[in-house]
Amino acid sequence: MPDPRSGNHLRHNLIDILTIALTATICAIDSFTDMEEFGYARKEWFESFLELPNGIPSHDTFARVFSLLDPETVERCFMNWTADVYTLTEGEIVAIDGKTLRGSHHRAANKRAIHTLCAWATEQKAVLARRKVEGKTNEITVIPELLDLLKLKGCIVTIDAMGCQKDIAAKIREKEADYVLALKGNQSTLHEDVRLYLEDAQKNAFKDVPHSFYKQVEKGHGRVDVRRYWTTDAIDFLDQKEEWKGLKSVGVVESERQTGDQVSVERRFYLSSLSSDAKTFAKAVRQHWQIENGLHHVLDVTFREDEQRMRLKNSAQNMALLRRCVVNLLKQETTSKRSIRGKRLKAGFDFPYLKTVLALAYRLSDRS
Repeated sequence: MPDPRSGNHLRHNLIDILTIALTATICAIDSFTDMEEFGYARKEWFESFLELPNGIPSHDTFARVFSLLDPETVERCFMNWTADVYTLTEGEIVAIDGKTLRGSHHRAANKRAIHTLCAWATEQKAVLARRKVEGKTNEITVIPELLDLLKLKGCIVTIDAMGCQKDIAAKIREKEADYVLALKGNQSTLHEDVRLYLEDAQKNAFKDVPHSFYKQVEKGHGRVDVRRYWTTDAIDFLDQKEEWKGLKSVGVVESERQTGDQVSVERRFYLSSLSSDAKTFAKAVRQHWQIENGLHHVLDVTFREDEQRMRLKNSAQNMALLRRCVVNLLKQETTSKRSIRGKRLKAGFDFPYLKTVLALAYRLSDRS
């Protein structure tokens, strides 16, 4: 990674700054000021393998460096690492979804909050790639760019309704992958056709309609959740079927929740390039939500990402990627059974455990 600084601003090595920042983020440090304090607290250890020609960098130095680093370069380095470390397996679900860094907005500078798009490997629980989106409505144009960064052969790509577009479906098939795309009002005519057809089939118990069915029941927290999945490859009723590359089936999920005497029912509809198989369809739909629970929720609650007020140039975008790198490391670390929050706290006070997490990055790369 090239150093963006020059002249008298080179009092600290870039690798020293990045290493302290990464280590601090692992140890539940979420601000540049606390990174400086953390560096002093661990100074003797850092001196054992970092040069630190002028001691521990100040919080202003951390802020300045992260504001100057080119986000495209940082993303490329991250991608090089994930490409070496993670090999997607046949049938693995890759969920794509966006997240807004709410604390990155700056009204005085007329700067909107940064919106990013991530690809999440649900089996390996890892961020594979990330791209910045200029506006949430522009996810449609960025999704193909994100797909181009990934080796997806044999995988199943899931995207919410924003990504239910013909060009995106075609791009996924070009990558030799399959898709399960949520279908909503942005494809109004198609959505209505699929909804009417599948709801009518449900009312008639799918009589004379070839189909696959799967059911899941979950009980807990005072409620009962029943999910029913139907898929069918009888899609000749769709006038637009030839316009969606590789389209083989449509599906519906009926979610029924009972809490006490209250019962609610919701139906969601999907397009898929998979053959009609309700169990595989159910897995894809359910695992798609891992990107919300396993990544976005962790970033918001554990890393307090939305509270971070890093507004200087590229600092918010670059720190967001550093957090995702840390999520990957902590998800892969399995010697501790604690939550991500628990692992961060443990790394902060358990020095051998911190070294285990840091060494994991190298072991993963060596394994590849």
